[in-house]
Amino acid sequence: MTIDSTAVVAAVAAIAAADTLIISAGAGMGVDSGLPDFRGSEGFWNAYPPYRALGLSFIDLANPRWFVDDPAFAWGFYGHRLALYRKTIPHAGFGILKGIGARMAGGVFVVTSNVDGQFQRAGFDAAAICEVHGAIEHFQCTQHEACGLWPASLDELDLDDGFRAAPPFPRCVTCGALARPNILMFGDGGWVSSRTEAQAQRFSAFERGERTDFAVATTSEVPRRSILADARGVVVVECGAGTAIPTIRLLGEQLARRGGTLVRINVREPEGPAGTIEIASGALAALTAIAAAVPSP
Repeated sequence: MTIDSTAVVAAVAAIAAADTLIISAGAGMGVDSGLPDFRGSEGFWNAYPPYRALGLSFIDLANPRWFVDDPAFAWGFYGHRLALYRKTIPHAGFGILKGIGARMAGGVFVVTSNVDGQFQRAGFDAAAICEVHGAIEHFQCTQHEACGLWPASLDELDLDDGFRAAPPFPRCVTCGALARPNILMFGDGGWVSSRTEAQAQRFSAFERGERTDFAVATTSEVPRRSILADARGVVVVECGAGTAIPTIRLLGEQLARRGGTLVRINVREPEGPAGTIEIASGALAALTAIAAAVPSP
């Protein structure tokens, strides 16, 4: 796929003119690292053929009821995903974004719907990341919210050909009940949101312009400003966020309405409101093109 060079040049100019970077990312960000594309049932079934025979989609599988009805089935799916994410090396586009953020006097923050921990593995400061749907590297109790959260300490589970896991399954470190990943699933009334809420509060502080060590990429003494009403000087680089669950796309569009610039990188759905810099490409190819187009110092 040929990338629109005009859009790339516009993205480079927007980045150069900005003093604050917000990186927003959906599932498409991880595809170039080799993670499966769950778009539509066919994409999901290509990654998990046994579920095709059962007629189960990603939405069907990503449901907390399996931890009640069939823990072996639930942990087969999530245990495999956890092992896959731990083995995956973030693609070079993460490093390009990290380099761009390091030059921003106003700081950088990541907001992602991904649960895979790839930004942390790529070296981004965990305190400047908001994972709106939770994270697979943290577990919670299936029975008691008061048990809190803890880091995932799971060796790779043994799976049969039907992606069913063999016991023992992860247990709550406090009460011993069955554990589950701290991920917001479909129809999920038991998700413990405390960790994501704390991340969201840090992002809100970043938007208010409060000085925080995690949000400021340089040692510059330039005072930060609130971007809640006026986001001029902010560039949002959005990678691989689709319309099916539009949380991430809405963030960039809101900031654009406040005066920021939205660079939307999406191989299938690059369209955005007036003023959006639209790049119809995968994340790695687009970010590589942007890096290559930066003028030499």
